[in-house]
Amino acid sequence: MPKIMFSVGEASGDLHGANVVNAIKLICPDARLFGMGGDKMREAGVDVAYDIKDLGVIGVVEVIKNLRRLFRLRDMLADLMDKEKPDVLVIIDYSEFNTRLAKIAQKKGIPIVSYISPSAWAWGRSRAKKVAETVNKVAAIFPFEAQIYQEAGADVTFVGHPLLDIVKTTMSKEESRAHFDANPDAPLVLIMPGSRQQEIDNHLLPMLQACRKIKEQIPGCQFYLPLASTISREIIEEKMRECQISVRFAGGKVYDLMNIADAAIVASGTAALEISLMRVPHVIIYKVAAVTYYIGRIVVKIPHIGLPNIIAGRKIMPEILQYDINEEVIAKEVLAFLTDSETKAKALSDLDEVREKLGQAGAVKRVAELILDIAKAH
Repeated sequence: MPKIMFSVGEASGDLHGANVVNAIKLICPDARLFGMGGDKMREAGVDVAYDIKDLGVIGVVEVIKNLRRLFRLRDMLADLMDKEKPDVLVIIDYSEFNTRLAKIAQKKGIPIVSYISPSAWAWGRSRAKKVAETVNKVAAIFPFEAQIYQEAGADVTFVGHPLLDIVKTTMSKEESRAHFDANPDAPLVLIMPGSRQQEIDNHLLPMLQACRKIKEQIPGCQFYLPLASTISREIIEEKMRECQISVRFAGGKVYDLMNIADAAIVASGTAALEISLMRVPHVIIYKVAAVTYYIGRIVVKIPHIGLPNIIAGRKIMPEILQYDINEEVIAKEVLAFLTDSETKAKALSDLDEVREKLGQAGAVKRVAELILDIAKAH
């Protein structure tokens, strides 16, 4: 019976981890699965030793403020390794914390698989070298990522992007509109501020203010917010009251909701790629602490931060960052998608190009097989 330990630090990683767990269980039903994760991984059958609801720390300043808590968590997971003696540690995203945890596992002789690996293509090849020196296998999700890690000396397998397996609808558009009680004759805009509390703090208010501006131009416009399991509904409702705008919550079937959306306002990250695969024109925004932003400007090696723009190799979706974020600019970009047919048609064509560049489906199964092979060889 292979024993597989997971370390996941945020909602997007929880989703990817849960899908890998489901694939592992199809191949090897008796696998012992445990570690750090969230609701989706627990539902998939993982024995969650630490729930990520109260985690989600990002940026230099934020990490420094939470160092003591992160050290305690790292030590707890190290103790879990000693107790359970896993055959493999699977680290998913949450790069800084997981890289340090991987070094502990390496000293204990535990093989490590890195999936949704640190973005070396953004932060520089030195990060790829650190990962290559620590993990046993990198499961790369982008072709250009695989090349960078390979050049850094890592053992790399290009598995393809998991969202090609994950992003699927379960209903027709007519059924989705009925399920979400959406008006088929009025535009529908999604707002997706992020899955971490810091992202909500930074993004939600300007998103809601932009919705109010859009409503002034299109009174019948509908606004929906897919609510991440890591975020409090009460906090969002308080901001809605402050902005005097009504946004409807959606707790599940998010891809079916995306399938009936006309446009979206999205925090940079996995959600921007998810909504790209659902062919929804969107505006990407992102804000972090000032120190984190200025350090990022120095060290980040790419001209864009939105995944669809990075994959396309040019800016195909608007990006509004840091101090440029305001409701006027956001609303203007969204209204262009809603009212200008040429702008929308060009956006849809560009999003089709992004899907083509991600290759073939099947990534989740390939990752599961790779993990089990390493676990069984240990």
